[in-house]
This record gives sequence, C-alpha cells and structure tokens, in this order.
Amino acid sequence: MRLMYINNDGAGFADYIEAPEGTTVEQLFAQRVPHGNPRDFLIRVNRQPATADQVLHEGDRVSFTPVKIEGAAE
Repeated sequence: MRLMYINNDGAGFADYIEAPEGTTVEQLFAQRVPHGNPRDFLIRVNRQPATADQVLHEGDRVSFTPVKIEGAAE
C-alpha cells in the first residue's frame, strides 16, 4: 500500500512510501526510526494522534515528530 510519510527528524522531508498491507504504526516506526524511542516522538496518522497497534491503510498520512530537540537546554 502507498502511504505519505513525513519525517520531521532532522532536516525533515515528505515522500510516498510502500508498506505491506496490515502494517501497524509501531511496525512502521521501528522501520523508519530504528534509533528512536516512541516516547520521544509525536506520532500522528492523518493529523490525529495514533496508537501503536493502529493498522495503516492506503493513502494514510503518517508523521513522526521528535518532542525533544538535541542540544536544547532543559
């Protein structure tokens, strides 16, 4: 299936990607952000907060936005 993937980690980009039918948000996150911890990201599907077990569908728009910025003071 074809998804719009918006990566806001680093420079950020958007592109269409292919994913197998039945892919969950958790599985896509593990593929695309292997170094990341889901707790450190705002994860949305079609601009709405998503759960880890949410199954993605053709045409969904998925974004992973870090909530912690490296080098920022606490």
